[in-house]
Amino acid sequence: MSSSASSPKAAAFSPSSRALMMRLWHDYVSTHWRWLLVATLLMIVEGSTLGVLSWMLQPMFDRVFVAGNTSAMWWVGGTIFALFVIRAVTGVAEKVILTRVAQLTSTAMQTDLLAHMMTLDSTYFQTNAPGSLIERVQGDTLAVQNVWQVIISGLGRDVVALISLTVVALSIDVGWTLTAVIGIPLLILPSVTLQRYVRRKTREMRFSSMSRATRLDEIFHGINAIKLNGMEAYQLGRFRRVVDRIVRNQVRKEAGRAMLPGLIDVVTGLGFFGVLILGGREIIAGDKSVGQFMSFFTAMALAFQPLRRLGGVAGVFQIAAASLENIYTVFALHPSIVSGPGAGVRDVSRPEIVVEGARFAYGDANVLDGVDLVARAGETTALVGPSGAGKSTLFNLLTRLVEPQSGWVTIDGRDIRDMPLADLRGLFSVVTQDALLFDETIRENILLGRTDIPEARLRAAVEDAHVADFADDLPLGLETLAGPRGSNLSGGQRQRVAIARALLRDTPILLLDEATSALDARSEAVIQSALDRLSAGRTTLVIAHRLATVRGADRIVVMRGGRVVEEGRHDDLLQGDGTYAELYRLQFAETAPDGGSE
Repeated sequence: MSSSASSPKAAAFSPSSRALMMRLWHDYVSTHWRWLLVATLLMIVEGSTLGVLSWMLQPMFDRVFVAGNTSAMWWVGGTIFALFVIRAVTGVAEKVILTRVAQLTSTAMQTDLLAHMMTLDSTYFQTNAPGSLIERVQGDTLAVQNVWQVIISGLGRDVVALISLTVVALSIDVGWTLTAVIGIPLLILPSVTLQRYVRRKTREMRFSSMSRATRLDEIFHGINAIKLNGMEAYQLGRFRRVVDRIVRNQVRKEAGRAMLPGLIDVVTGLGFFGVLILGGREIIAGDKSVGQFMSFFTAMALAFQPLRRLGGVAGVFQIAAASLENIYTVFALHPSIVSGPGAGVRDVSRPEIVVEGARFAYGDANVLDGVDLVARAGETTALVGPSGAGKSTLFNLLTRLVEPQSGWVTIDGRDIRDMPLADLRGLFSVVTQDALLFDETIRENILLGRTDIPEARLRAAVEDAHVADFADDLPLGLETLAGPRGSNLSGGQRQRVAIARALLRDTPILLLDEATSALDARSEAVIQSALDRLSAGRTTLVIAHRLATVRGADRIVVMRGGRVVEEGRHDDLLQGDGTYAELYRLQFAETAPDGGSE
């Protein structure tokens, strides 16, 4: 898997918090700038009301409480009431706007990330557990969902509130103000250290969260095996160790986030103490009024929460940056298997498939070692051989789920690497021994999202695949849910649904990988008859371990150790007394009632 970028979102990026936030803004948030501007203006209004509120306390004390001016009581009280109404209206409006932007941004990122992941090579999904990928799409995107809400709140509301409150404080007494904030510079070095600590712990927590999702996915997927092997305590222990790590990292991360506001509390308390000593003497001496001190004290007290929130913004930045690193690391990947530069696939009804010198290895494990193969147009070619011979890998090669390290594949004389991927894969109908069903209705599992299939054609496929034999007896018929991974259906029923898919696709090439392996003898005979009708006139490749199912194939290709060692018709291969004859005698010696061979 290459890590070079192939799209604007996959460009190289700096891991700094600022750079990651700029990427987030450019890729997702900037499209909502008008709404963010409205929210910012509302927050500026909300933040400025705190300064006006603290300023109004001076006439409230000096003119109303001390001087006893009843007329002032009405306009002072009315002004304060109006300030609270303005704060309420702007607060509700800004929260609605920012929540909407946060949700739209998060869902857009989730959609883009999933769409990008689905373009990556199959090897990516073999090296990354499903649980960790789910956590990447869901957990990491949610971690950055509200980051711009925090930023806008900080810039629009809290900074403006601090500025307005500071102006009020300076207008009352510059000396008091400097005394109140004298300890702020002492926070710079601890702030930088804490930010790095929070980001490191967040990264560790995200990794542990992916491990937790993986453990859950494996437990739920393998629950029957866990029960049958008495592994409940073992699996629970593994899960507990993962969640214990999450708890430790979460606590440490939150401790780091809380430490900076805590330090701000200490510095602010020290400032208040200094102002009380300094201001108290001036009030006692008559140089300052009680109203001035209450206005100043209120301004500093109201500045307390915005200052603490701004102190926490750095922690939010680091949490979001850790998740954005994960997200943009995925965006930086691109598939090595991409659509060819050529035109779309021309109409072919009976294409010939040619494989020449194909070599493929998983790491150091050589799977295909110079395979040469011809599947003639309109004929059935069977691939047989022991497990690990490379038969299924050859199927993946034909559909470009994997790419050969050397050699090539042509269909109807055209290199498949020159074909658009969608067109290439549109030539194949595939039925494997592991019939993958989705947690949808039986109907949806057959149609796979297609809306252009007439009901009569669907019904014909259902009957030919003998899905109707069991679906018609279900209360909801084809509307019955198949369950997670088709768990509501038996193995044979799942296989029939997969065969109905192939019947409905009606493509020129069929790939059948033990397509009847999960069926009983009666159903196998019926389905095999349907597959024989389907494969008539089409280019068909069949992987089979039971040789009895491929005796009528036009050509049988015998593979061993990643190579083609024999090929021919059933009778010719038996007479050749090679690998095929050996496999045939072994199978029928095991199945014959008297222990002999057929």
